[in-house]
Amino acid sequence: MTLEAETRSAEADGTRRRARTVLAVLALFIVINAADKAVLGLTAGPIKDELHLTATEFGTIASSFYLLFSLSAVSVGFLGDRIRPRPLLAVLALVWAAAQLPILLPAAGFGALVATRVMLGAGEGPGYPLANYTAFTWYPEKRRALPSAVVVAGGAGGTVLAAPLVVLVSETLGWRAAFGALGAVGLLWTALWLRLGGSGPYTARLGPADEPSEAEYDAANDSVPFWRIVTTGTWLGATLSTFAVLWTLALGFAWVPLYLEEQAGFSDAEISGIVGLPALSMAVLVLCAGALAHRLLRRGVSARIAQGLLGALLPLLAGVCLLLMTRVPAAALLPLLVVAFSAGNGQTPLTNAAIADICPPARRSAALGLSYALAALSSLIAPYVTGRIIDAAPNEATGYDRAFDLTAWLLIAGAVLSALLIRPDRDARGHGRKTPASTTQAEPSAKE
Repeated sequence: MTLEAETRSAEADGTRRRARTVLAVLALFIVINAADKAVLGLTAGPIKDELHLTATEFGTIASSFYLLFSLSAVSVGFLGDRIRPRPLLAVLALVWAAAQLPILLPAAGFGALVATRVMLGAGEGPGYPLANYTAFTWYPEKRRALPSAVVVAGGAGGTVLAAPLVVLVSETLGWRAAFGALGAVGLLWTALWLRLGGSGPYTARLGPADEPSEAEYDAANDSVPFWRIVTTGTWLGATLSTFAVLWTLALGFAWVPLYLEEQAGFSDAEISGIVGLPALSMAVLVLCAGALAHRLLRRGVSARIAQGLLGALLPLLAGVCLLLMTRVPAAALLPLLVVAFSAGNGQTPLTNAAIADICPPARRSAALGLSYALAALSSLIAPYVTGRIIDAAPNEATGYDRAFDLTAWLLIAGAVLSALLIRPDRDARGHGRKTPASTTQAEPSAKE
């Protein structure tokens, strides 16, 4: 082996190690993102009791998180194609911390919760798409489904870790302390990211020489109009299905803990364990789906099958389980609940990778951000609509049944649409890009 070959091999090894480090820090970023979302639902009982809230008022607080969520996601998504992700992600984490800490004040009531949840949502809206975009800068096509799965699995980890810790802090120090603790964690992550974070070799050059160029980057692809990307079947199918998945997640964060307490009769300690079960199931399904799609693509299977049809099976399964959940004996409730609130998100890394694969690098952050922003509108609607359905029903049990049925049919419709529309191979060819199934690339080294 020549000196030049040895140098290239050492650089490639260093890039792979750095990629794994950055991916781990990004997964932790999503862990905190999920914990910030979950804390309201996990402390719902004490909050409702202390502030004397109705179901609709609590639903309003939960929905307020998503008021600026989508606007922020799409705005930062477009910024992500012009500004490096390292400072953007650091600013987002600081916003999270700043939004959580005011709840420590005893005077913070309904208005303060609404205001801080709006602020938190504005900071968290771009979190998933920007974290995925950053992860994709470290991996070539055909290898993006698995890194995206690791990032998305961080959301499951956040719920698993948050549930027992939030309940413990809430019972020991009060529900306000749980919000404050998460604010402190956000500050710690910011310091870690500034020390270890950055973008990788598969990114369009954004200006400074210390940011590496994307080896696969084709300048001609910059001329692809953005409207052509967001009108492809792949982008539309991914966005519509994610709309239903995020509706389900928002319902789970805001209302499932209350449902388990008020309708199923579980204690706070039991709920803290049960809430983590869908998250564990989600982590397994997300990683397995990402790994399976990764393997299928490497074996030459079309992206329509590996990302479209495989992904569609998961929200379909979730929808069927959610329909059954309201129609089976109590003994079967928990297994169905676990699958219903976990399986749909297993599709997310596949749809993220599908969108990334049809986009030129200079359009990728905006395409991911806009898709997530539009899909996240469901998160704004779901908690409030659920509260209205419960208040309007003859009793709470009937209200929960109706809300869960609505969610189930949304998941099934999203699954069908994604199966019909997601065809990354065809849409990538339509933009003049190589398809994921045919592209073979070596990983370039990154300058640090």
